[in-house]
Formats: sequence, structure tokens, C-alpha cells
Amino acid sequence: MKLNAVLSAVILLSFFGSAYAESPAIKERQAIFDSWAKATKPLGTVLRGQGKFDLAITQAALKSYIEDSKKMSDLFPEDSKTGGKTEAMPAIWDDKPKFLAGFTKFESESNEALSLIKDEDSFKANMPKVLANCGACHKVYKKPD
Repeated sequence: MKLNAVLSAVILLSFFGSAYAESPAIKERQAIFDSWAKATKPLGTVLRGQGKFDLAITQAALKSYIEDSKKMSDLFPEDSKTGGKTEAMPAIWDDKPKFLAGFTKFESESNEALSLIKDEDSFKANMPKVLANCGACHKVYKKPD
């Protein structure tokens, strides 16, 4: 009987411990990154000459980048360095102000692009600058795939 109680307690603690290890911040930032990936996919096809430019899709993506960038400073608390399926590298917390400045830059350049992009030519002239922020961040702050 005592053994069953002990085993039950261990199982419950394991379950709640693993659930606790999954920081809500990790889930929220991953949801944002996933939404950005989905929003960016059609933009990439246009830049590669494999898709048709759509101003509404472009504006929706840029608005998503702008709004979600504002949330990112709260989504990298100390307790979210590990756990879940985070792909965040320790470099984030080694120089957090520099890391978070990347989101400010992404937001700013997305705002600028939103005001400048009116057609496919202006899209091709401005969108690569916005998307370069993603690649730069991934190189330093995201575990390689």
C-alpha cells in the first residue's frame, strides 16, 4: 500500500514537473514564430519569382511582425532558458539587451516597409531588408535545425 502511494506520488510529481518545465513563455513565443513562418512563406515565393505578389498578404504579414515584435521582450524570462522544445540558445541571456534590440529593429523595419510597399517593385526593394532580420537572429540565437 505504501509502495503504491509512493509510486503514485512519483508519477504525479514527474507529470507536474514536466508540465512546469514547459514555460508558458516558450509556448507563446513558439506560436508567434510559427505564425511568422506561415506569414513569410508566400512572401518568400514572390521574392524567389515563384509566386504572385499580393499587397493584402504582404501588409498582413508586416502588421503581424509589428504587433508580435512588441510582445517578445516579455517572452524570454530567465525561467524559459530550457524546457519544452525550446530552440533558444544561451546567447539570448548572455546579452539580452542586444537580443531584444533585434525585435525593435524588426518592428521598425517592418513599419517602414509597411509604409513603402505599394506594389511588387517596392516589395522587392524593401522586403529583403525586413527578412534579413530573421536570418541574422537565427544564426546567433536559435539552435541549428
